[in-house]
Amino acid sequence: MNKQLILVVEDDCAVRNLITTTLETQHYRFLTASTGEAAILEAVSHNPDIVLLDLGLPDMDGVEIIRKVRTWSSMPIIVISARSEDTDKIDALDAGADDYLTKPFSVEELLARLRVTQRRLTAVQGIMPVQPTIFENGELKLDYAAGCAYLEGEELHLTPIEYRLLCLLAKNIGKVLTHTYITKEIWGSSWDNDIASLRVFMATLRKKLERRSNSPQYIQTHVGVGYRMLKL
Repeated sequence: MNKQLILVVEDDCAVRNLITTTLETQHYRFLTASTGEAAILEAVSHNPDIVLLDLGLPDMDGVEIIRKVRTWSSMPIIVISARSEDTDKIDALDAGADDYLTKPFSVEELLARLRVTQRRLTAVQGIMPVQPTIFENGELKLDYAAGCAYLEGEELHLTPIEYRLLCLLAKNIGKVLTHTYITKEIWGSSWDNDIASLRVFMATLRKKLERRSNSPQYIQTHVGVGYRMLKL
């Protein structure tokens, strides 16, 4: 039996059964909820390791649930939604979601996302270099030992994937990293959905790094190729 406990929040019975059957075949432990109120109650009562969250619930929007959970927990939240617009993804990620999977999705992709999240839960320090423990570039500072990022002396509130992206770019400062390389490092795959998610995560990360009109540009886009962190 897998030790991780997963909370499945989905009001569509068919989709919920697909997800739980998939989890059961892979020996995951799981709980289910079909409303936002029930989801929050299960999260508080059982403190699951991972939450799979649909946004379109009958009693409240999933983004509201993310905000409520983030007031007391950093448990990973993977959104599974039919909403495919970038604005929907950005809203969910800004609220504190860790990942976003668009319906319809493949079982293989769902399991891959869970494996990546599991690896982060069990070996979060594995993505951080031992030496050096501090990275500085302009007003940006990464404290790898503490797992924190700072801009102009203020701590940046990043999602786990935003932080991993920032670490990956920092470790390869000045180098252009391709979409495929980045998605394989972050998600362990390079499906089209991963590249679409990468664009969204980069947009939210940039918004936090370049929060003023005169802020320096830390991340440069190479259209059709990938991204690079600039040396400042």
